[in-house]
Amino acid sequence: MKIASYTLQHQRSYGIVTQEGIIDLGSRLGERYPDLKSLLRAGQLSLAKDYSTCSPDFSPQQVCYLPVIESPDKILCVGMNYADKRREFEQTDPAPTLFIRFPDSQTGHQRNLLKPCESVEFDYEGELAVIIGLEGSHIPREQALQHIAGYSCYMDGSARDWQHSWFTAGKNWRRSGGFGPWLTTRDEVSDPHQLMLRTWLNGELVQQDSTANMVHKIPELIEYISTFTHLSAGDVIITGSPGGVGKKRHPPLFLQAGDCIEVGIEQVGHLTNRIADEQPPRPESITAGSR
Repeated sequence: MKIASYTLQHQRSYGIVTQEGIIDLGSRLGERYPDLKSLLRAGQLSLAKDYSTCSPDFSPQQVCYLPVIESPDKILCVGMNYADKRREFEQTDPAPTLFIRFPDSQTGHQRNLLKPCESVEFDYEGELAVIIGLEGSHIPREQALQHIAGYSCYMDGSARDWQHSWFTAGKNWRRSGGFGPWLTTRDEVSDPHQLMLRTWLNGELVQQDSTANMVHKIPELIEYISTFTHLSAGDVIITGSPGGVGKKRHPPLFLQAGDCIEVGIEQVGHLTNRIADEQPPRPESITAGSR
């Protein structure tokens, strides 16, 4: 199954995406499970299959996509996890490089990514996202895949000029990360380490690699992360980006307003976002007697 989160006529919902249209789960399950995260938390993802043969309620063109999981408790991101990327950045540390994203740094499929007004080095990074379906801690790698609900695409927009010896400041600008278009359930992906990942900028292929070339494979990452934090259903692990990022091109290639950035992962989905300039905040007016 492919399950998307969206708004329709300003109402939040989620549903099964089929070739014929979207089967709305919110109208059927919403009283018990108002969003995809709550469905996962209850361990009821299989319940959605009961509705998979229903007639679609509307077309994908009618909805406004949200991030697949709109408010994950944790968004854990893995840096430098492809061999080519490690060479580009001269990375030699053998341990996984981790950083955190905040929920409000995300947006959905076909929504604008916001180029921070304070950055002139807003970069693209196409990645495979893993959505946790079964909570746990100290998860052995041999059991790790059983804790996955499904997979999605992620555009990890990066303000390079705000990344220094840490990543957090460069990764958490409002609506700088695209997450979607949907969750593809684990059973539809034969092997998460045999997927071709591609990124296009304005129709030009800028990243291409196989997930087979991850330095730290998904089971290892789940084992490592769950050692120091409890993973909950709905948590998201972003597994790293291949080489070819704009920062390391000659000349550098950064995202500008009007650009179209796409991430396609076979068996998973195709995420599309356009870039818009973030509007600078207006100075707050100070009136007499407001002290």
